[in-house]
Amino acid sequence: MPAIWQTSRNTDIWRTVVSINVRGTEGYAEHAHSLIEQWQDISFEEHHRPILHLVPALPSCILDVGAGIGTDAAAFAAMGHSVVAVEPVDALRVAGIRRHSSLRIEWLDDSLPDLAILRTRRKEFDFVMLSAVWMHLDEDERRRAMPHVSALLCDGAVLVVSLRYGPVPEGRRMFDVSAEETIQLARAHGLRNVLNVQTESVQCGNRRAGVTWSRLAFVKGGTRG
Repeated sequence: MPAIWQTSRNTDIWRTVVSINVRGTEGYAEHAHSLIEQWQDISFEEHHRPILHLVPALPSCILDVGAGIGTDAAAFAAMGHSVVAVEPVDALRVAGIRRHSSLRIEWLDDSLPDLAILRTRRKEFDFVMLSAVWMHLDEDERRRAMPHVSALLCDGAVLVVSLRYGPVPEGRRMFDVSAEETIQLARAHGLRNVLNVQTESVQCGNRRAGVTWSRLAFVKGGTRG
């Protein structure tokens, strides 16, 4: 099995750990260089405009699962939030660490559906982002993942999920996951839907290919939204 690298904001020492191949990440390591070039020009504000009003106004604990090269994590950190950025693809995580060295960002090698490393910390978050992640999980994995995600949210916290529709890039693993299925699954684990909108892709090539997105947001318990 390949060695992977894990780092945190509290140390400059990189340590080797043993990993397994992560289902759902197929195609990302192989095309990391071109993906990094594509993603580096995406505006956080433009990409996430439908959900920006749900981001906490005060400094909070944020979890970004599938953080890629850290564009979103860096934006959250710039707002004053403390961010745990979870990214299982070595090449993307290393690029993110190099690009975004903020002490407010902790990078973690972990993955859905289990988030096994993160869950050992017994930490709760005020805001959790699953951007372009959920559709990489099959039905069994989604059912396994949702209770873990819900358990990471504190009362009143927000979960944001985006679902991709359209042609699947060659070599990647994606499933057609409906907004309604996701809403029902989230409801079964104490998450109330507060946003369900459809948008075009912000990337020109994806727009031309007919790629669209569902943007969903949920609140755990509480009364927010």
